Amino acid sequence: MRIARLNRVLDYWEATLFGGIELAPVMDIPASSGRSARVLVLSVSAGSGHVRAADALVAQARAGFHGLSVRHRDMMDLVPRWFRQVYSGWYMKLASGLPEAWGWLYRKTDCEAPGSLAARTRRFVQRICAQRLMAEVEQVRPHAIVCTHFLPAEILAAARREKRLECPVWVQVTDFDLHSLWVHEGVSGYFVGNEELAYRLQAQGVPASRITISGIPVMPGFLSPPTRQQAAAKLGLDPARTTLLLMGGGDGAGLQQTLVKTLLAQYPQLQLIVLAGRNERLRQELQTVETFYPSQLRVLGFTDDVPQLMACADLAITKPGGLSTSECLVMGLPMLLVNPIPGQEERNAAWLIQEGAALRADDPATLKFRLARLLGNPAQLAQMRERALALAKPRASRELLRRVI
Repeated sequence: MRIARLNRVLDYWEATLFGGIELAPVMDIPASSGRSARVLVLSVSAGSGHVRAADALVAQARAGFHGLSVRHRDMMDLVPRWFRQVYSGWYMKLASGLPEAWGWLYRKTDCEAPGSLAARTRRFVQRICAQRLMAEVEQVRPHAIVCTHFLPAEILAAARREKRLECPVWVQVTDFDLHSLWVHEGVSGYFVGNEELAYRLQAQGVPASRITISGIPVMPGFLSPPTRQQAAAKLGLDPARTTLLLMGGGDGAGLQQTLVKTLLAQYPQLQLIVLAGRNERLRQELQTVETFYPSQLRVLGFTDDVPQLMACADLAITKPGGLSTSECLVMGLPMLLVNPIPGQEERNAAWLIQEGAALRADDPATLKFRLARLLGNPAQLAQMRERALALAKPRASRELLRRVI
């Protein structure tokens, strides 16, 4: 009874607050019409992958689509501060500090009934906080919108169903897993990373004609990387020596000074490149270590030169984020996966292992064991490299933009 009353209250407030909001109709203009086409790409800075996928689309448009204007906006810049702090900050705290709690929430929301009180309350709060987003759409008047996160996709799909928005809304799934929050009636089409996700979308009622197995967008630099010799020379490394690339995501999570020291001491013949991301404290700590291993260790903070770093690496030790693993696939770089966030990253890891491009290590002892096995078995590393290249979809950005326009 109480839930029924709450649902009626939500119905009343939705009608009162949003019933009069209308966006000017935005119609698609074919690229062949001679008029400039405008695409709005919406991301959410909860983790770095959604933003990087959006940036890749902007870069691809500038590199190869003349007359196409692609604008990227982080939806967290278009919501109230309290919502941004709760949404992005809460995700980072759960994912890094309480990963099991995040995993539980991921599974719980994946099974959530669309008409449940929790789902309706979530959508109600999102609509209250999305008025600046809708104003942005009205101002830009895009011919198409691409969402690299499910939050703007859910809001805009509802606007299309309610005839408040005529502009097509496309969704780029940025993991190798499909959570139910990505799937909404009103979405014009989906771009996914593999056939399994396409099958699962069809199982949820999405027609095959609205699904494109394009891959996950990566920056154009990954399509024309430097040679191993060029990349190693720029970093002051020996291209003939085995090189490991350690990546911990945008915030450097999972990279520990102890692990780096252990690898350097145990494998003096190896060269290590460590990406600390935006974790300035970790970068400074590891650069102190670098002074004792000048011929073995290179430590970098956040950088756009990832194609160069991957070009001279033989193996990546990385968290299994959708974007970072897609970049590894494009570069044919085998992966040893560590510290997956329960939920999407665990499922990314499962798919990559199943397809033969990666192995997983859940603790330091297992990491040392798997690394020793791989370093002692060049044939297995070569096989993993071949599988990575076979799975790679380097032209994901180009295929998406062509389909959208």
